[in-house]
Amino acid sequence: MATERPQSADNHAMMVPGYHYVTGGLVLGYLVWAVWRALSLRDWESHFDLLGALALIGVYWYVRAFPLRAQDRLIRLEERLRLERVLPAAMVARIPELSTRQLIALRFAPDAELPELVEWVLREPVTDAKAIKQRIRSWRADHARL
Repeated sequence: MATERPQSADNHAMMVPGYHYVTGGLVLGYLVWAVWRALSLRDWESHFDLLGALALIGVYWYVRAFPLRAQDRLIRLEERLRLERVLPAAMVARIPELSTRQLIALRFAPDAELPELVEWVLREPVTDAKAIKQRIRSWRADHARL
C-alpha cells in the first residue's frame, strides 16, 4: 500500500505499483500475445486463449471499478453528513444539488474552507473536480482511499 505522505491536488491519486504496473502489464502482455497467437495460428485453441485474455481484461477492470464505485457512495454519504454539520443553515438545503463528483472533490477541503467552496461550486456551477481540488488552500489528506 501507499506510504502516508503529504497530499496535494497534484499527488493525491493513489497508484499501487503491484496492481497498476505489474498486474496490468501482465494482463496487457497476455492480451497482446493472445491476439498475435489467434491471428497467426487461427485455430480453436488460440481463439479460446484470446477469449480468456479478454475475460481477464474485464476482471482486471472491474476488480478496481466496483470497489471505487462503493467508495464513491460512502464518500458521498460522509460528505453530505459533514456538510450538514459545517454549512450555515441557509446552505444545508442546497446539499442535494451537489453531484457525487463534486462531493468527492470537496472531501479534501477542511471544514473552514467548505462554506466558501460549496457556495462557489453551486454559484458557478463548477463540475470539474480538478478545478475544485485546485481551489483548496489547505489540503485535507485522505489516506484511506482505494
